[in-house]
Amino acid sequence: MTMLRLYTRYQNSAGQRVRIVLNLKGLQYEYVAIPSLSSPDYRKINPQGLMPALEIDGCVVTQSMAIMELLEELFPEPSILPTDPVLKANVRAFANVITSDLHPINNNRIRRYLGDVLKADETEIRMWYRHWLSEALTSLELQLSRQPTRFQFCFADRPGLAEACLVPQMDNARRFECDLSAYPRLLAVDSECRKLNEFIRAAPQVQSDYPSL
Repeated sequence: MTMLRLYTRYQNSAGQRVRIVLNLKGLQYEYVAIPSLSSPDYRKINPQGLMPALEIDGCVVTQSMAIMELLEELFPEPSILPTDPVLKANVRAFANVITSDLHPINNNRIRRYLGDVLKADETEIRMWYRHWLSEALTSLELQLSRQPTRFQFCFADRPGLAEACLVPQMDNARRFECDLSAYPRLLAVDSECRKLNEFIRAAPQVQSDYPSL
């Protein structure tokens, strides 16, 4: 039996993506909460110091997209990708807008650099965040609106890789009090996902390291 151990924390959206995919595939895994990215013990697991990292039978894989693609290869059923090659490419493009274009320039270390080094104040940092979020979500909304077929989810009538990337990003947007009213299709997909147990169990507030009130 394959041993899966996920190193992350409750508010790490990249880790949330992976949790969703693990749940969609019905895989059991051990959740290991990382208290700090500066932890020397975690640096031994992932020298880059970013989350998440997935340990598979003693081998460690980092970067959420690489992890999710590996899970798809190792556990192909149920698939998180459509069978149609064009739709499959569109799913990957959708996911990469979030994981490659948006998330890297809006994550905590970038915002800290803006404040600590470039001396941007909180208002300016939020303007930065909202600008790049709007750029990305506008493109994703248009991508869905141009689909010849309207699905219940982004590119199919069941959730997969696109939704695993979208829902955590929508969580982030709400955390920064962003107006999402311009994205009705994204909101509709997000709403459908939040009804599903696989997404509920991946949410930050139900993780073991979520702060108690």
